[in-house]
Amino acid sequence: MVSPDRTVGGSSGGSPMSRMVRNALRMTVGTLASRVLGLVREMITAAVFGATRQLDSFYVAYTLANLARQLLAEGALSAAFVPVFSRVLKDRGREEAARLARQASAVLMAGTMLVVLLGMAGAGLLVRVMAPGFSPEDRLIASRLTAALFPFLMFMSLGALAMGVLNSLDRFFVPAVAPALSNLVFIVCVWSFYPTVTVWHVVAAVLMGGLSQMVLQWVWSYRCGIPLSPSRPDMGNSDLRRMMRLFLPYAAGLSLNQLNPVVSRFLASYLEGGAISALNYADRVLQLPLGLFVVAIAQAVLPALSRLDPWDREGFRVFLRDSLRFNLFAVLPVSLGLVMFARPVTHLIFFRGAFGQWALDATSGALRMYGVGLAFMSCNAIVMRALYARGLARGAMTVTAVTVLCNLAFGYLLMARFSYSGLALGTSLAFLAASMTGMAMVSRDLGAPLGMFELKWVLRQGIPLASMGAALVGFSSIWSYPYGGALGGRLCWFALCGLTALGVYLGVALGIGMEELKWLKLRGRRVGTGV
Repeated sequence: MVSPDRTVGGSSGGSPMSRMVRNALRMTVGTLASRVLGLVREMITAAVFGATRQLDSFYVAYTLANLARQLLAEGALSAAFVPVFSRVLKDRGREEAARLARQASAVLMAGTMLVVLLGMAGAGLLVRVMAPGFSPEDRLIASRLTAALFPFLMFMSLGALAMGVLNSLDRFFVPAVAPALSNLVFIVCVWSFYPTVTVWHVVAAVLMGGLSQMVLQWVWSYRCGIPLSPSRPDMGNSDLRRMMRLFLPYAAGLSLNQLNPVVSRFLASYLEGGAISALNYADRVLQLPLGLFVVAIAQAVLPALSRLDPWDREGFRVFLRDSLRFNLFAVLPVSLGLVMFARPVTHLIFFRGAFGQWALDATSGALRMYGVGLAFMSCNAIVMRALYARGLARGAMTVTAVTVLCNLAFGYLLMARFSYSGLALGTSLAFLAASMTGMAMVSRDLGAPLGMFELKWVLRQGIPLASMGAALVGFSSIWSYPYGGALGGRLCWFALCGLTALGVYLGVALGIGMEELKWLKLRGRRVGTGV
């Protein structure tokens, strides 16, 4: 167990920005394994089920359980717990922080159990609202699957509490790699039932994976000196009360944000069978860059922002601006690559077994439109953390309301002409509107604009990005993706394509002296494991 007198968070010092970059790199290393196994998981699912109404029913059920997880576990819980816990840890030490964590664990268990029971009892109503285009038979199957999956929320909520503790201690690797264990358990479970696997086997695999993810993080939190065994809550504890006060408005705001996948699936249920599955496959591919860059940076930003002096508005503004710029430096080339090569990416990952030509066209079209919005999604994730750190619950709620309303409006308008691709594009445009709204709110609270898009920075960012795009056009014109080739040839094509893009982008960035690359070089030498 870690000694209580060790430096809080295990920090090795350095500026807040350089420490954030180091923590983001640690999360990226751990998340890579998780996302790769997540893609393998989807590849197996696609090969077994393809894009069918049966799988649509499972994804509706999984989405409902996952919505509750993202709202309670990774949403409002993180937003309310991490700032308070980080401040207590910094100001009053590990022992007081551990006491707060144990009391929060008890409150979380009771609240989550209530939500699980309500979700299981109301599964039929939830499915009717989310997928009104389903037939009665499909709706019945989805309702039963939803009730069976809701206990997943308990495992993920308790795991998220441990994740918040570990992130506040600057331990980012284990929380990032924990989903890899979950995906590995899922793969083993599904594969063990092949070729007679059904959606019910998939449900069991999801539950087993969630349990394993929770146990790993609880054990690691204990090893770091913060046991999470629940203790009787002291309602006179001002920190616990503040956490609970923050939770409710954040939950209200995040509940709006979690309506986004509901909106997409609601509209997609009126399209041809398999549309929901196609959107889900595209989203799963998108999760790789989202996890490697967006979530990693956003997760590292929240504890760092929470430790900053709340009265130092200029310091907060500069840190947030630099975080957003570093985020765009990492995400924009990935976004460009997805837009240019959505079809080859989809073909490499999914085109086998029951996943046929229609599913390839549908998934790649949706992925291309999601790729357009990757940068907006990433900026929105960081801006939302800034709103949490500033205690702007009403502002966070407004931003999420903008996202949902724009997603509904754009999706409805675009689906008539562009079908599932229109729904994905509507989501991207919604995050553009949300990120701009959030930046405006943070700027108003800080009393000065963020200064994100100074002309000099825009030009410096645009030069390596344009150079990379030109290099990829040249590469693909010389050697087009071998759709009919062997797997080894296709992997070789992607490897050379990726190395070309990376070499040109980083080479040009180094040549013009981009500051974001200097942070990356400095922290890359000191990243360590940070478990």
